Parts: sequence; C-alpha cells; structure tokens
Amino acid sequence: QVQLVESGGGLVQAGGSLRLSCAASGRTFSTYAMGWFRQAPGKEREFVAAISYSGGSTRYADSVKGRFIISRDNAKNTVYLQMNSLLPEDTAVYYCAASRTHVAATGTFTNYDYWGQGTQVTVSS
Repeated sequence: QVQLVESGGGLVQAGGSLRLSCAASGRTFSTYAMGWFRQAPGKEREFVAAISYSGGSTRYADSVKGRFIISRDNAKNTVYLQMNSLLPEDTAVYYCAASRTHVAATGTFTNYDYWGQGTQVTVSS
C-alpha cells in the first residue's frame, strides 16, 4: 500500500506560479510511474502530467504544455508539479497518483492505483 500526500496548493493571481509536492510512503516509490490529475467543479477528473519511474520521460496535457513541469526525487519519495503562467482555468483540486503496474509516463486514469487526497489550486483573474 502506498500513501500519497499533496501539498503546496493555494490562491494565486493569474500569471503567477505554484509548486505542488506529493510525498509518498513506502520503499517502492522509485518503481512507480507518477501522475498529476485535476478536477474542477462540475467537471470530470482530467490528466495534467505524468513521469516515468526514473524521471527519464514525461507527458503533459496540451492545456499545460510549456507552462507546467513535472519532476521527481526518488531519494525523497516525492514528485513535484511546477506550475507557471497560471490561468483562471487552471483552478481545480489537484491529485497526485501512483501506478504500480506501469513504469512509463501514462496519462490514462485507470492505470493509476493509488491517489492522494488532493490540494486546492485557485487562480484569480
């Protein structure tokens, strides 16, 4: 079992930046692909970014490409999401997820086995 705890959310003005962190428990973090998803009110959860187990490959949703950067530190069991040039439409609850069955970066919701509780990101215009 893996437990994921997100942090770093908050309120920011449009054009600003935030860095989300996701700390994972357990000794197998370095074998899991990791991802970030988000869910805005009244909308379905959507893929944001993913990173392979080694950090060697990443994937991004088109809506965040060029603005967000996903990274990981396997020594600290932590994955990060650096969010720059934030837009009001980035407002959502952001969730960290871990896949024990995939090592490559994957944007498919059902490929993830463990989820954090989410952290709220609000971007004001």
